[in-house]
Amino acid sequence: MIASRALLRSVAVVRFRIWLATALAFGALVTGLFCAQVNEEKGRDQSEETEARSASTPKPKKSPTPKAKRRHTPTPKPKTTKKKSGAKSKSARKEETPKPRKTPTPQVEEERAPSEPAAPLPRAIAVATPAPSPQPKPARTVPAGGQAQVVIEKSGIEEDQGFEPPPSPPPRRGFWPWSRSVSYRYLTSSVVDAIRRAPVKRRRWQFIVVHNSGTRQGNARVFDYYHKHVRRMQNGLAYHFVIGNGTSTGNGQVEVGDRWRRQINGGHVHSDYLNNISLGICLVGDFNRDQPTRAQLDACEELIRFLRDRCGKTERGTIPVKPHRDINPPRWPTDCPGDAFPYSWFRKF
Repeated sequence: MIASRALLRSVAVVRFRIWLATALAFGALVTGLFCAQVNEEKGRDQSEETEARSASTPKPKKSPTPKAKRRHTPTPKPKTTKKKSGAKSKSARKEETPKPRKTPTPQVEEERAPSEPAAPLPRAIAVATPAPSPQPKPARTVPAGGQAQVVIEKSGIEEDQGFEPPPSPPPRRGFWPWSRSVSYRYLTSSVVDAIRRAPVKRRRWQFIVVHNSGTRQGNARVFDYYHKHVRRMQNGLAYHFVIGNGTSTGNGQVEVGDRWRRQINGGHVHSDYLNNISLGICLVGDFNRDQPTRAQLDACEELIRFLRDRCGKTERGTIPVKPHRDINPPRWPTDCPGDAFPYSWFRKF
């Protein structure tokens, strides 16, 4: 009995304790929910207050905008001051009134502008009437300061070009009329006549260029065939003169090419411009291995001096004599007339 009673008491105690714990937990939940509601209400109240404050704050912000407008208002105040001064306001009004009056002035100018082109029309007609007959004469006289000079220069160049007269014959040996004239050693009469008969224009030739053939033998006929049929040069022989070395022609023999007779440009320099203003003289031989003969150099000297007399002087004086390698453009270097050629020989010219 005693044990059962103790058990009942322990069970009642446990039940009481469980009920007490559940009650406390339920009370805690209720209090938590109540506190949450209170906090939400407080937050709503605070948000409403902040909204009210925020709604109230823009009002003072909007107030400065009218203040700014009021600040702009002082601009009309000087107008009021002007209105106070009657004379000044009247003068201002008077100044404003002529402005619309000035606007019609450009209209008057515009009316004058179209009226002005009407005036030059009859002038143009008046100029056109004398134009057919007297225009060419004043055209040459009026622009004497600018265009006439150019025309005069061109006409002067055309007059100066003309043809160069052949040089005078060489002097005679003695005083008697039947005495013979001094003849050249290497220039035969046929060569001299061919050089004289060619229609040489003044200042046509500006340079004389000396070449070597690069072959140990040959003559003008062989080189002409090679240039025309192998190198496909339309005018054949590229040089104006050829001087033999004693193999295919005589030693120092001068041959006149067709380019000299026709007075056309050569084909001996790697430049069309230089070919058009330079005479080409070819000495037969390969002067990288051999030197030119003495007869070739003497014949070439006689030919150069006679050509200088025949072609006249250039703007720089007598026609200069150059080796091929000195006048060829640098893009196409050459060793012509050869490394063994005596280049000191050019100092004579």
